[in-house]
Amino acid sequence: MGDLHWKTAITKIKPNEIRLRGYRIDELMGRIGFAEATWLALMGELPTKEVGKLVESILVSSIDHGPTPPSVLAGLTVASGGASLEPCLAGGLLAISKSHGGAVEACMRTLYDGVKLCEESGKSPLEMAPEILAEFKKAGKRISGYGHRIHTRDPRKDRLFTLAEEAGIKGKHMELAIAFENELARSGKSIPLNVDGAIAACLCELNFPVFLANSLFLVARAVGIIAHIHEERTRYKPMRRIDPVDFEYDGPDDRSL
Repeated sequence: MGDLHWKTAITKIKPNEIRLRGYRIDELMGRIGFAEATWLALMGELPTKEVGKLVESILVSSIDHGPTPPSVLAGLTVASGGASLEPCLAGGLLAISKSHGGAVEACMRTLYDGVKLCEESGKSPLEMAPEILAEFKKAGKRISGYGHRIHTRDPRKDRLFTLAEEAGIKGKHMELAIAFENELARSGKSIPLNVDGAIAACLCELNFPVFLANSLFLVARAVGIIAHIHEERTRYKPMRRIDPVDFEYDGPDDRSL
């Protein structure tokens, strides 16, 4: 072994054998879903079936939100210039940052810190929520994970919380997230918990690292961006002027499972 020798605990490769966190990938194929495999790669262990279902739902919830977010517009612009898929997707993903896609991380920090304050003070999330929000107001900051430019009630939030309860993970982080929502409503402001805040609360309950907070959003949204890139390349002529708001949907009529 040389001076540059290093180690990894993620993937083991041998002739005719590939193992992810110790499991043979060919044995995982057909037996677990992509969300469970993603959790295994990131967290080192397979999730329970219920948690796997929740993670799957988090991925589905974030897969797309129309052609107006900066990530999609960036991908479409690069695609309109004639680039191949890789730089188009890279352009889209690079547009995801603090103001677009970064709310999960910021909300996770708030919830982790808030629950820690609850434990140190002996106060409940319901009691602590007004104090934390007062500090945000005093600092002139807005709490991440709340409010939406389109939705007055994010339909994805309730579904995620239902699945989290089914997985048996509801705890103080989810309680604090709901307490914030209720406190904001009492102050006369309609700033409901959105999907980013719901994802943050669920991931906190699962002890997910803050550094990885936006990873599931990136994985999921990449698919949506690719779909928009493909439509751009197959439906429109190159070098078109892309209006960020003057568009209409003409896909399949509303349908349900």
